[in-house]
Amino acid sequence: MTTLTAPPRASSLRWVLTDSWTVARRDLIHWTRNPTVIVAGLAFPIMFVLLYGYVFGSAMIVPGGVDYREFLMPGMFAQTMMFGAAATISAVAADRARGVTDRFRSMPMAQPAVVVGRSTADIVNSVLDLAVLVGCGLLVGWSPNAGLLPTLTAFGLLLLLRFAMIWVGIYLGLIVSEEAAGTTWALLFPLTMISNTFVSPSLMPPWLGTIAEWNPLSATVAATRELFGNNVPELVGTSWPAQNAMLLAVAWPVVIVAVFLPLAVRRYHSAVR
Repeated sequence: MTTLTAPPRASSLRWVLTDSWTVARRDLIHWTRNPTVIVAGLAFPIMFVLLYGYVFGSAMIVPGGVDYREFLMPGMFAQTMMFGAAATISAVAADRARGVTDRFRSMPMAQPAVVVGRSTADIVNSVLDLAVLVGCGLLVGWSPNAGLLPTLTAFGLLLLLRFAMIWVGIYLGLIVSEEAAGTTWALLFPLTMISNTFVSPSLMPPWLGTIAEWNPLSATVAATRELFGNNVPELVGTSWPAQNAMLLAVAWPVVIVAVFLPLAVRRYHSAVR
């Protein structure tokens, strides 16, 4: 009688990594073969840069004579990372509605590879989106002023936020229908607008400013402004979140991943049975 034994731990890990890259490569190929999706995804943040940087920004006066676009761009980078969750939700919901997720589940492959591959592909896409948006920022007059290491750290915090939002997106994509996935932008707008992206929470009504200061997006924006050297001391609040933005910029994404990663994996296994 033949006895089935579990594969060695190293082989199992290699299996997961190989299958994860296969799924990620599949998602990246789909992305490159749909240029309209690329253009639409990049047009939105670029439009916001031009709209807020030149139209509304012409009426903004930043203390200390700082150019408003320098204050704005770190917020735009972080906002784009958070809005990326909508793309993840749409892609996951589409795969589930079209039976792709079911086919993956029936194949002889490492099951964690489906969600790990999805997250890998989305991170790669986000790096490219961020690179384009940085180029746009440089064109409108933004620049990092604090050196190479702080700048790289700032980009790391932005991608950490995006990584956390990927798991939110995977979980929601496994719940909502393909049609409902297209409306998730409306849910993200309050999270991105009630923040320090465009103005300091200290200039908002007290109750709204408190909400904005505790917004996970605000922590990343404040931390990256400091790391890029685009911070305006006069606009930094005295509250605990404002004074500990760097800590919260790491803590919030870690908490989000700790909550939504297991939820997404559990939902994936139950949704396709």
